[in-house]
Amino acid sequence: MSETPPNTLQYRFDGPEEAPVLILGPSLGTTWHMWDRQVPELTKQWRVFRFDMPGHGGAPAHPAGSVADLTARLLATLDGLGVQRFGYAGCALGGAIGIELALRRPERLASLAVIAASPRFGTADEFRRRGVIVRTNGLDPIARSAPERWFTGGFAAAQPAITEWAVQMVRTTDPGCYIAACEALASFDVRAELGSVGVPTLVLVGSEDQVTGPAEARTLVAGVPDARLAVVPGASHLVPVEQPAAVTDLLVRHFSTAWQPAFESATGQTALPASAAVAVPGQPVPAVAPAQPAPVAEIAPAVVPQQPHGRPDPYDSGMKVRREVLGDAHVDRVLAGTDEFSGDFQELLTRYAWGEVWDRPGLDRRTRSCVTLTALVAGGHLEELPVHIRAALRNGLTPADIKEVLLQTAVYCGVPAANRAFRVAQQVVREETTPQE
Repeated sequence: MSETPPNTLQYRFDGPEEAPVLILGPSLGTTWHMWDRQVPELTKQWRVFRFDMPGHGGAPAHPAGSVADLTARLLATLDGLGVQRFGYAGCALGGAIGIELALRRPERLASLAVIAASPRFGTADEFRRRGVIVRTNGLDPIARSAPERWFTGGFAAAQPAITEWAVQMVRTTDPGCYIAACEALASFDVRAELGSVGVPTLVLVGSEDQVTGPAEARTLVAGVPDARLAVVPGASHLVPVEQPAAVTDLLVRHFSTAWQPAFESATGQTALPASAAVAVPGQPVPAVAPAQPAPVAEIAPAVVPQQPHGRPDPYDSGMKVRREVLGDAHVDRVLAGTDEFSGDFQELLTRYAWGEVWDRPGLDRRTRSCVTLTALVAGGHLEELPVHIRAALRNGLTPADIKEVLLQTAVYCGVPAANRAFRVAQQVVREETTPQE
């Protein structure tokens, strides 16, 4: 167990101190206990390191709003312990951390397994709406629906104690840290970078997973050069809990046979592993013969991109902010309706409204939403109000906050204007904050 500074993670070790380190990463809403059934077998060969996400499992509530931030905290924790080289297996959000490690710090990673993971988890809108629901209603609606997302119906019915454990695990998570983790998943998208993952990778998925299922797993396998696919029958999203023996066996085989040699910093060289066998979906991953010595490849020095002269074009940053605030679905609809006549106007909005003003550091997005709602009411622009009510909820305002803003407009913009705004906002808030069944 550990004391946890803000830039690190709560962790625990199991297994012999002299063994190589194998890290197990949890999913959103779970704790390190999701790996309890794997630990006895894995500690026969490895020193197992498990960690909790911020605000999960009693960990200090220091929210982390990106996968990169969570990865940096994990590395800071390991640096403090003197752990430089390790294997890594992670489930869902934990799997995203594993992919981030493989892309940003491949010299630290000996081998990788990603479980119930994806290069992009659903859509950004889905996770940001989940954050709105938690901010408005707390974690209880998410907790009650967790067994449906995590387990097959048969397993949930046959294992009521585990089902209740899952509900309580989510219910006791810090809401702010859960919302931040939703934002981390909303912004995670490495589809264009999968070809740069250079470590042996096992992609493992439950055959009945409706969250990140076999289709997402095959996307990973198609994109990662040295990847194998294993589909576990009769399992849903939290496959290490639902099918512990199968997952344990697959992890033991993978990490026993696909542990990449360490990068040699003195020579700038590393041995290339032999290609791994590809498993047939739905069948166990076959044992892989030990890698034969391969030619030594020299690591080319990183190319430092030339910085463009002058002020950077704010269009790209504006589009990023526009999507984060208004949602992908809305922006996609607007852009789909753009033609030659309106295209320049949409470009102006993206570049100047979103890239120049909304992206300025002087005010946070929450404050900018308050200002925007007030200005729309004052100007009578109620046709723009619904999308910015939704944006305000994404930017951290609660329904109570929005009510206070509109009450203020009644004094300074007039009661008739506020009356119309309340009718619009009431409908939008009801739609956005009602948990989906």
